[in-house]
Amino acid sequence: MSEQSRRPRKPYRRPKKDPVRVLAFDALRAVDERDAYANLVLPPLLRKAREKGDFDTRDAALATELVYGTLRRQGTYDAVLAACVDRPLREVDPPVLDVLSLGVHQLLGTRIPSHAAVSATVELARVVLGDGRAKFVNAVLRKVAQDDLDGWLERVAPPYDEDAEDHLAVVHSHPRWVVSALWDSLGGGRAGIEDLLEADNERPEVTLVARPGRATTEELLREEAAVPGRWSPYAVRLTEGGEPGAVDAVREGRAGVQDEGSQLVALALANAPLEGPDKRWLDGCAGPGGKAALLAALAAERGALLVASEKQPHRAGLVAKALDGNPGPYQVITADGTRPPWRAGSFDRVLVDVPCTGLGALRRRPEARWRRRPEDLDGFAPVQRALLTTALESVRVGGVVGYATCSPHLAETRAVVDDVLKQHRDTELIDARPPLADVPALGDGPDVQLWPHLHGTDAMYLALIRRTA
Repeated sequence: MSEQSRRPRKPYRRPKKDPVRVLAFDALRAVDERDAYANLVLPPLLRKAREKGDFDTRDAALATELVYGTLRRQGTYDAVLAACVDRPLREVDPPVLDVLSLGVHQLLGTRIPSHAAVSATVELARVVLGDGRAKFVNAVLRKVAQDDLDGWLERVAPPYDEDAEDHLAVVHSHPRWVVSALWDSLGGGRAGIEDLLEADNERPEVTLVARPGRATTEELLREEAAVPGRWSPYAVRLTEGGEPGAVDAVREGRAGVQDEGSQLVALALANAPLEGPDKRWLDGCAGPGGKAALLAALAAERGALLVASEKQPHRAGLVAKALDGNPGPYQVITADGTRPPWRAGSFDRVLVDVPCTGLGALRRRPEARWRRRPEDLDGFAPVQRALLTTALESVRVGGVVGYATCSPHLAETRAVVDDVLKQHRDTELIDARPPLADVPALGDGPDVQLWPHLHGTDAMYLALIRRTA
């Protein structure tokens, strides 16, 4: 009998289940398999874990960081993993790649000690993948652990002078085409694009809106770690994350969660100079209801009626919920904004926040940057133009239309406005900056582009158009 055969076998050790990392893995799998969004998947998972007693506040914070950090830095981490795996990443099973990405984020994007990051990720692999693939995970992560993030970027990112866009894409974890589009929208300059890409990778604060006539900022500011918004008089920021559902006014619908950029779009339309009566307002793309709720409250202060129109029935239901309790008259209808049931010239103010690529909200939906493709722009273009055309036909002479997108891509902003206005000579662009007089760095006008790195908001775009004849 050989010496090896006489050596006692190590007893099998069952893998230790780490609820935090298992939950993070489950969230990443949902994002990958179902094309889900992390901001929709993660909250119910966290709530269930809390109800089971598995999680405390620190656990929830770590799980959130693991999920969002991994998604934001996916492009960078893929470049690192490609240098450590002996085959193309597309040949690695997606669940294995998710575990590896979680491990790389702990190694390169957090303060977790390297040995703990590798050990915890290998243990996760044993739980969710099995012992065989856990050995592969262990081998790859030990290679990754040989250098820090700066060292890896030196190795995997091309020099800026040789390929600026690819360098920025790898270093700041954005697809190259998105880097190019954002750079065009900014108008050039290295500092601006780097600041924007870095801002896209920062965790955004939770911003609340106090709906006029139903809640006040003073009430919301009594919440823990709450501070006033930067620009909107109705905004309150929760600087330490915070749980909006724990805020009484939010739970009761008197306040909502709404990025300050979205609040500014509604405020700009409401404050735009108007000729003639100011009694009927329209939100032509009202779902899920954040802007509609603010507009309805502002309209109520003036004795005006808001009609909130949404094409999708389930989103129209969300709009109705958001407007329930509004202090003035309103109407929620399910209708296609490109084939409206109302008569032409029926409204004094019209907002169309059109469907778009969402490139302005990459802080909140980091996975969107990896899902979107340049060809998506062609799919959105016809409906964007059709909705703006209908909006211009829906407003009366002397009335104002606000065209908004949560995208700074020029093909979804100025190109749409320019094309439609060429076909409607009875309109004029008006300066959108005076209604936002307290907001700096709004450019040369007449339209407005907000930016995460300049304004701390999503990259919302707004053009204000008056119908002249």
